[in-house]
Amino acid sequence: MRRVGLIDQVAGRFHDEITSGRWPVGAQIPIEAELAEAFGVGRNTVREALQSLVRAGLLSREQGRGTFVIASTELPGSLVRELSGGSRHHYLELRLALDSTAASLAALRRTGADVERLRELRDERERAWATADGDLRAHADLALHQAVVEATHNPLYVRLYAGMTDVFAAHMRDEESGDDETAHRHHRDLVEAIAAGDPERASALVRDIFEPFMG
Repeated sequence: MRRVGLIDQVAGRFHDEITSGRWPVGAQIPIEAELAEAFGVGRNTVREALQSLVRAGLLSREQGRGTFVIASTELPGSLVRELSGGSRHHYLELRLALDSTAASLAALRRTGADVERLRELRDERERAWATADGDLRAHADLALHQAVVEATHNPLYVRLYAGMTDVFAAHMRDEESGDDETAHRHHRDLVEAIAAGDPERASALVRDIFEPFMG
């Protein structure tokens, strides 16, 4: 029992390294020997604690390379499983609800740094649309909408939305783009409505963005 408790404690401390950002997504974590020394426990305890985070979907072991952080929360894996069976229309309804509320809150809470970031990502999105790369387009679009959510400064909203982006991206790759210039204009106006602190207009513009796809 004591050993199981120790493994859980060490796993919890590793979990804290991930959620705090000290071990960011994409980073390779220290090797087992270094972790054992740093945390004052045996290598077997470290190994089992890491394995529990692998099972939780936070870490990935790559043979010959090491162990890498692949998520900052357990939400993505469970959400992908729950949402992957939804229809296109259900997906669009969910995104419309999430994105329109986020835009309204962001307009009320954004900072100057948020606005600067939104304008940068808006421009990156337009550059991505100059290519035929569906993955690049999906990534650029979702990065902008994720930044809108981050501008709400609601950590629960941010974590929830981040956990859904893989599902959102999969649906976006299969969609027709529609009128690109109209979509660009709506996204430009959305960013400026948030910058101006206009929640009603920001929310309405999200509806304008999604309306052509709702069918």
